[in-house]
Amino acid sequence: MSDIVISGLGLVTPFGRGVEPYWQGLLGGRSALGAARRFAAPLYRGEPVGEVPWDPAPGDAPRKSAYARAAFGEALRAAGLAELPDGAVVLVVGQAPTTAAAPAPAPDGRLLDEEREFLGPDPAGVLGSGGGSASPRVLHLSHACASAVFAVGYARELLRAGAAPVAVVVGSSVLNQYEYASMDVVRAVGRTAARPFDAERAGISLGEGGGAVVLEHAERARARGALADIAVAGAACRVSGPKAAASDAAQVARCMRDALADAAADRLDHVHAHATGTGQGDAAELTALEAVAAEIGARALPVSSHKGAIGHLLHISGAPAIAAAALTLRTGIAPPTAGLGAPEPTERLVLPTAPLEVTGARTAAVNSFGFGGNNASLLLLRR
Repeated sequence: MSDIVISGLGLVTPFGRGVEPYWQGLLGGRSALGAARRFAAPLYRGEPVGEVPWDPAPGDAPRKSAYARAAFGEALRAAGLAELPDGAVVLVVGQAPTTAAAPAPAPDGRLLDEEREFLGPDPAGVLGSGGGSASPRVLHLSHACASAVFAVGYARELLRAGAAPVAVVVGSSVLNQYEYASMDVVRAVGRTAARPFDAERAGISLGEGGGAVVLEHAERARARGALADIAVAGAACRVSGPKAAASDAAQVARCMRDALADAAADRLDHVHAHATGTGQGDAAELTALEAVAAEIGARALPVSSHKGAIGHLLHISGAPAIAAAALTLRTGIAPPTAGLGAPEPTERLVLPTAPLEVTGARTAAVNSFGFGGNNASLLLLRR
């Protein structure tokens, strides 16, 4: 069976527009978290957040669609695609679907601004002219904070089955009062900037941005000169576990084992962790990582997280995680985790506080876990 590869990536993050500013921010160990300049909500008390420094032009689509559209365009350009081919599938991830004509309580029937920051993004606003002359099929997936990784796993199956020539996973997150309240009510929001894997971590910081991942068969990408070196070799997506929160060590370990087995891989060179900065969630993931590392004989497995740098992008958080893992494999450098000053003690793991050389790394896992038992892992393989 031919490889399904990542031929294009696009991001909008609190470091700005593009994959490169994000990657340089990660390598520098920098944090883009700070007091909000735009965001306001009844429960917001000045905690650090990750705001995108770019504002769409006046009259442009809602920010949620604008961020997703910018990421979508960058991913297509990176893949060498002027537009999507006939039969392409676009998997939009987000809290809930919306369209420009969706009913709302506003007197004129339009969605209110704060509702647009919660719903969507709107596929029409995302695709713009990139959809080509033939409109792609659009599906919406919502699996809590594991949505983007679930969508990549689903896209791989569509491509393997011959149901599409190209699949694009795209989505965005915008700081809004509804999701902020949902995280605050479960006491997940930290009063200080997120410090994943730090012994004194105190909770998550919410961020915003957009992400897009183009997937296709390796032969198709190579035929037009696109990069086809990072394969999605394994995927495990599960809605399971007795714990509603993303803190079930047994299910985390099971996802990772299943992704390794799906890829027929017996080694793991790097992990880009879910690691949001909560005490319970990070501890569960470390327990699972130690168990998996022991099973495969790893003794110094590098583990990083991007959430101390840009915050938690919720449904689309898997996109910056995938980008970081792919670039780690391409560059041979594992990024540090921003904010990590006092790493938790580990036996078989390394939690970098500075860029770490991983020369010869060929495999990287991407973990993404969410409320409701939504747990997913990918195994990326550099060919």
